[in-house]
Amino acid sequence: MKFSVFQISRKGGREKNEDRMGYCYTRNSGLFLLADGMGGHPAGEIAAQIALQTIASAYQKETGSEIEDIQAFFKAAVMEAHHQILRYASEHHMLDTPRTTLVAAIVQGGFAHWVHCGDSRLYLVRAGELVVRTRDHSYLEQQQDAGRAGSLPPTVNRNVLYTCLGSPAKPVFDLAGPVPLEQGDKLLLCSDGLWGTLEESDIVRQLSQKPVSQSAPELTEKALLKAGSQSDNVTLLALEWESAGTPETNRGTISTEGIARGEFTSTLQPVGSVRNAEELDAAAVERSIAEIHEAIRRSVIRKP
Repeated sequence: MKFSVFQISRKGGREKNEDRMGYCYTRNSGLFLLADGMGGHPAGEIAAQIALQTIASAYQKETGSEIEDIQAFFKAAVMEAHHQILRYASEHHMLDTPRTTLVAAIVQGGFAHWVHCGDSRLYLVRAGELVVRTRDHSYLEQQQDAGRAGSLPPTVNRNVLYTCLGSPAKPVFDLAGPVPLEQGDKLLLCSDGLWGTLEESDIVRQLSQKPVSQSAPELTEKALLKAGSQSDNVTLLALEWESAGTPETNRGTISTEGIARGEFTSTLQPVGSVRNAEELDAAAVERSIAEIHEAIRRSVIRKP
């Protein structure tokens, strides 16, 4: 398995960054994650971090080399992440629960599978064209899909979601895949700080024209510049797929051919230190947040 990947997160005009992202992989499988902690509720960054760590921990326990049933894995892992957020709120006697959106993809056997909850998005771009993107769990997009957008008042807020992780109600999430990947395909996971500022055509064009190591930071800077001082957190994780047997086309290509069965690599908190989800206590969450901050700091590329 060969791919190039680039992740970046910027605070924008907000007081703090509530977005989280990361990836992990074995010899034959890769998991890519992005969560956007929701403003208007407490501790969005903790909800996002719990979601990522819970799913990454589940992935590590499942993968000797591959996930046998990816849809079943996503269903169980997403619900476990939701329950862990509620557990955190209960243990800390919070009057309101932390909440987060989520988008996650597994690439395995030359196919992509994904799940999403809320309005963090996944884009699949191939040969300059948008193949697919996730549909937001928002009232506005729901009406647009039903062909009733013209009847909506202009004051309808695109940020109003009808589901997320961490809310008292059971979360709604959508599963997709398997979708076969071709040489040069680009997968983009991003928060609404990116797609809510830039036109979809700009995102697709930028991804199509340059390697992810260039297109990802440039998209981030464009979103920050366009939104100005009112910019939301802008976070994205971009992946370029390289078919087996083809020469490496990008600097920084990751090849998993030399990884031993059972070996696990992650840019997230070292999930080997968490034997099961029940060990996600407050201290572990705080350590995880500190480590993800450092990972984000190292990943940020600023233009001169």
